[in-house]
Amino acid sequence: MNQTENAYCVIFAGGKGRRLWPFSRAHYPKQFIDFFGLGRTQLQQTYDRMARIFPKGHIYINTNRDYVDIVREQLPEVADDHIIDEPVHRNTVPSAVWTLHRIRHNAGSEKATVMFTPSDHVILDEDTFRLEIGEGFDFVTHNDSIITLGVKPTRAEPGYGYIQLGDPMEHNIYKVQSFTEKPEREFAKMFLQSGEFYWNTGLFLANVDSLWTYLCSLLPNELRTFDQEHPNWTIEEEEDFMNDHFPLYPNLPLDLTLLERCDKVCVMKCDFGWADVGTWHSIYEAMRKGENDNVVIDSDVIIDDARNNVVKLPKGRMAVINGLDGYIVVENDNVLLICKKEDSSALVRKYVNEVQMKKGEKFI
Repeated sequence: MNQTENAYCVIFAGGKGRRLWPFSRAHYPKQFIDFFGLGRTQLQQTYDRMARIFPKGHIYINTNRDYVDIVREQLPEVADDHIIDEPVHRNTVPSAVWTLHRIRHNAGSEKATVMFTPSDHVILDEDTFRLEIGEGFDFVTHNDSIITLGVKPTRAEPGYGYIQLGDPMEHNIYKVQSFTEKPEREFAKMFLQSGEFYWNTGLFLANVDSLWTYLCSLLPNELRTFDQEHPNWTIEEEEDFMNDHFPLYPNLPLDLTLLERCDKVCVMKCDFGWADVGTWHSIYEAMRKGENDNVVIDSDVIIDDARNNVVKLPKGRMAVINGLDGYIVVENDNVLLICKKEDSSALVRKYVNEVQMKKGEKFI
């Protein structure tokens, strides 16, 4: 049996992408950029990957209203009722609830399953990825559980979440013993050395109705009241309702909420080759290194006596870099960023906030 024939996929594509500032900007964030010069944006590559696993009519895109026109331009094959465009940013639990509401309406099956995926990941071994997703769907179909896909850490990365393996359930599937989001570097080293911890990929599999019931318990009950009062609601009625009520929902991230609060979550040990391209440091670690361990991303650069740097420039620009060791050099539009690569996630957040306060939105 094909475990994905009654399965649905939700691609989150509404983030502002500020960890990759200044190349990712508020009006055009990272998921809509052909970051590596491959001819397809991050969102398009994610959609292509999922369309090789799921029926195309089972793929939903969750985004913000500011970006819905970009989604439609980049993915014209996705039907309008498969694009959820939120009026405000409210993180991924409210996003998941709205999309599950739409899927339950369209699927009409209590046995439907769902996968949630970010739009900014690199998957190196897609054959293994498909096999392991099939195994995960088989598990959630027969168990009242939620699976997160975990991968073995390759370095002490403080920018990721770490899942501690608990009691074994089935082949490669374990209870979640504990979860630590973005630990200090020394703790990340301890987690890596212990062999008990796996990186959180942010990829989740679940039964649609079971996950819907749990997540709804965390939100105001107006949506369930809407269903009771409008049992045969239309897409237009749902959108009108959500436009009015979505801003009232709490700002909850799906991965932290499930991993820290829900006792139904299991972790599946996976080996499909994964990288989160959400930060400059993670991009550096994931990509093939050039001479002197520099990473130049689709850019025209002359490097002399410099090492361990990551460089990204817009087309038509050239840089000559001498003497730098362990730096990020990124230019886009009206901003040039040069900062140390180590702990750059915190530095980028700091600079984004500082520039926004002192210089305004035109640089963000």
